[in-house]
Amino acid sequence: MRFLTFKDLQSIPTAGVLLQDGISVLDLAHPSCKPLLGSAPPSLLYFLQEGLESWRKKIAAYINQKQIDPKAVRSLKDLHLCAPIPNPGKVIGAAYNFTDALDERSMPYPSEPVIFFRSGNTVIGPHDPILIPPDVGNVGYEAELAAIIGKTALSVDAKDAMNHVVAYTVHNDISGSGLIQEDKGNFVRGKNMPATAPFGPYLITADEIADPYDIHIHLDIDGRVLQNGTTATMLYKLPELIAYISKQMPLEPGDIIATGTPAGLAMVHTPTAWLEPGQTVRIELEGLGVLSNPVKKGVPFLE
Repeated sequence: MRFLTFKDLQSIPTAGVLLQDGISVLDLAHPSCKPLLGSAPPSLLYFLQEGLESWRKKIAAYINQKQIDPKAVRSLKDLHLCAPIPNPGKVIGAAYNFTDALDERSMPYPSEPVIFFRSGNTVIGPHDPILIPPDVGNVGYEAELAAIIGKTALSVDAKDAMNHVVAYTVHNDISGSGLIQEDKGNFVRGKNMPATAPFGPYLITADEIADPYDIHIHLDIDGRVLQNGTTATMLYKLPELIAYISKQMPLEPGDIIATGTPAGLAMVHTPTAWLEPGQTVRIELEGLGVLSNPVKKGVPFLE
């Protein structure tokens, strides 16, 4: 099932489901869906906290029984999509986690996962502008598969870790590479600039992803192809990442794990491909959809 979050006329984020035709959305906030939701709010974070798989089955049965009021169906093209989870609790990224990206920079493979944290306040949705601070140099893109945690994970073993993954989405892990270099490899500032974590367009339940390590990753800027890889070159796969992270902190429903990016980073191209205002970054992950964002000038970050 493909969940999404959009803003209605009152600018309230609302959960919906992309219907089989790929162009229509069931608006779960419509009054006709009240018997389906009961007292539950039309919120993806709420569904995740209460158990997304049970909600998926319940909504699928509702749709299959043809109980949908036509007035509850919206056209996808008329909606302003938000990030599927507009304000997640934690975004945990894996750095240096694709072998081809390490190889192209002649970097050694890390002996254990390298992780960093993003504030949920950096998250934006499809078509929202990526904001480049004028006082931060060398800001780059990173096309990534992101996994959504569906139940609490604390000190889990790798063999049990995938029981905690409930869905996936597309992510662009915008990075202030100049800041990271200036901070001697510390990711905090370089990964927490405002409006630098696009997610979307959909949250796709795990039953629809047959193999998360067989997904083609494509990124272009204004038609210039810069990343053309696959999740097959992921170094530490999700079971290892979840086991490693969960031994340091609890992972909660709605938390996001960004799994890293393949070869083709901005600094390896000739000319280099650092983001500039006026560009549009387009990412496509096979089977997960297209995430497209314009790039605009932001406000100073270091003042």
